[in-house]
Amino acid sequence: MSKKICRSHHEWEEVGHYSIDKFTQHERAEELIESNRAMNFLSGIIHRSFHSSTSQYHTEIRQKGRVHSFTSENHLKQSDINYNEEEDSLIESTSAAINVILEEMVADKGRLWLRAVLFQMWIETPNFTELSKITRIPRTSISHAVEEAREHIKQELKNRGINYEH
Repeated sequence: MSKKICRSHHEWEEVGHYSIDKFTQHERAEELIESNRAMNFLSGIIHRSFHSSTSQYHTEIRQKGRVHSFTSENHLKQSDINYNEEEDSLIESTSAAINVILEEMVADKGRLWLRAVLFQMWIETPNFTELSKITRIPRTSISHAVEEAREHIKQELKNRGINYEH
């Protein structure tokens, strides 16, 4: 049914699976199955999901080109990439140093502790407004704390002789 509604478009199978998942989670699924209207309802979900640019499928899955098709062999070929082992090593050592600095900040239990914790939360959720809702700390205070943590980390990297680029 999905293949037909989507006119054999490369996304038909993805849309079908998505629609079945949405149908099984729908509060009226059992009622629709018992009244023999499930297929009509499911076909509506498939149609809206595929053809509407405002559907939940479009915003969750297709948005910003998240679904890609491989229509030719050219897409499967990998180009030669110049791998820079020295740069990779520098990134890895800098990352390890940043983690050590963050651990030291957390262990401080003073003013650095809060900045480190908020910085770590910001890494996981890089949205000050969302963090403000979670922590109930004003958005501006969070942004200042994150910026102070970044500056502290930069200074510590410099003090430890670790050269990095922004």
